[in-house]
Amino acid sequence: MSNRAKYVIGGLAVGLVAFWILAAFLPNWIALLIVLGVPTAAYLTLDPSQRRRLRRAGRKQIGR
Repeated sequence: MSNRAKYVIGGLAVGLVAFWILAAFLPNWIALLIVLGVPTAAYLTLDPSQRRRLRRAGRKQIGR
């Protein structure tokens, strides 16, 4: 299993646990908004050059 797959599985697990904990105290739609909104807000706070670097790092670079 690649490192990227491990990160995806770990992130999914953390997201599900966070949703489960938040849903116990808040309505489900607010918990879902928090779980999805925090990473989205973090991505949107990046500069355009940082976003490009993040997207480029996500793709496999052929020949590099």
